Amino acid sequence: MSWRVHWVILKTCLSERFVYRGDFAFATLLRFMPIITQVFLWSAIYAAGTSSERPELNHYSYADMVAYYLLAMVSRAFSSMPGLASGIAREVRDGTVKKYLTQPIDMLGYLFWHRVAHKLVYYVVAIGPFALVFWLCRGYLPGWPDAWTILAFVVSLELGFLVGFLLEAWLGLIAFWFLEVSSLLFIYMMINYFLSGHMIPLDWIVDATWFGFRVGEWTRYMPFQYLAYFPAAIMLGKYQPAELCTELGIETLWVIGLFALCRFTLARGVRRYGAFGG
Repeated sequence: MSWRVHWVILKTCLSERFVYRGDFAFATLLRFMPIITQVFLWSAIYAAGTSSERPELNHYSYADMVAYYLLAMVSRAFSSMPGLASGIAREVRDGTVKKYLTQPIDMLGYLFWHRVAHKLVYYVVAIGPFALVFWLCRGYLPGWPDAWTILAFVVSLELGFLVGFLLEAWLGLIAFWFLEVSSLLFIYMMINYFLSGHMIPLDWIVDATWFGFRVGEWTRYMPFQYLAYFPAAIMLGKYQPAELCTELGIETLWVIGLFALCRFTLARGVRRYGAFGG
């Protein structure tokens, strides 16, 4: 597709997002409710876990944990793709995927700009609540990092968006072989919630051992950490400059590999597609 087509798709998707802007804004604001519950939850955990004046759990103080959780929420706001995989699977199942095959529109390109539009509108609505939450919790946050760290954080968010999009798109494309992928998506969401660092920082499981395998040895090389943990860890100063460049390079390789995998899966899936539905 030409850049003109990309621009038209983006404008159209933006218009679609603003049609039900009231409902979209209300749903966006409700997503901030778990932040409050998580802050109180970790407060209770730290209060019950130790009696020292500056309690720590796995080298995280309560302030560190609140800061981590807030930054991980920002990361998840970029990388989460609700409904993407299930939407692709539904279109394959009911036959509406044919619109991408009969028109000069690339399926992955259209879905990409559709998600870009969604994120743009989301942050227009959510920038105020995010700013308010960070201001209220400013006492838990570390000071401003240097310019290089901020730049690396922004780049990691953009790459995290691509990793999240490509992972979900690939899962949806599996519907060309298995029409119902809901069970697979449930497994993916459970693994993602844990190994992305959304539930707890990945530092906490570095030395954990399951069935004789050290979990931390292989979770650091999987793409899930880039969806939540990695951007938050950058802002908390968990990486030295050399380590940061290495991690950004690995994340870039994941984006390239997942993109190639999605293209290959789409090409193979279209070849065996049976044109179900009306």
